[in-house]
Amino acid sequence: MEIERKFILKAFPENLEEETRHTIFQYYLSCDPYVRVRSKLKDGETTYKLTIKGKGTLSRVEVEFDMDSESFSELISLCEYEPVRKDMRIYRLPDGKIFECSNVDKGTENEFFYGEVEFEDENSALSFSPPFSFLREVTYDDSFHMNRYWQTTRIDGKSFKI
Repeated sequence: MEIERKFILKAFPENLEEETRHTIFQYYLSCDPYVRVRSKLKDGETTYKLTIKGKGTLSRVEVEFDMDSESFSELISLCEYEPVRKDMRIYRLPDGKIFECSNVDKGTENEFFYGEVEFEDENSALSFSPPFSFLREVTYDDSFHMNRYWQTTRIDGKSFKI
């Protein structure tokens, strides 16, 4: 089960200490159900994952599998579109939680920043008060999910409006 809150940001936060950075390239094999494959480049090492997500906003089923580079290459060969690029920075919040912030598709007309905080239970998520600036919360906005972003910008060829 994935329990998270999502926020649209103006930029990467300046008031938090950065722990690490990495670059993600993600492709969608299906938008409904949400089936994603992605590579993650961190400190010169690349890892690969296959992720399946259920419907939901604050909470939803998420199942992930590690993959090797050959399986990843075979699966992305099924995709006709360019990957979504996420330049991600990881921050540790004062309460110890991890805040993942991404600059999505930097340098394109669809570029935007967003952040996610994951929780162990819904009560913790609901009582969370963000210690960072944000433009708006999109936790409950079904149109915001990254599979919708993929559908809009890749398959439909339209601009994604934040």
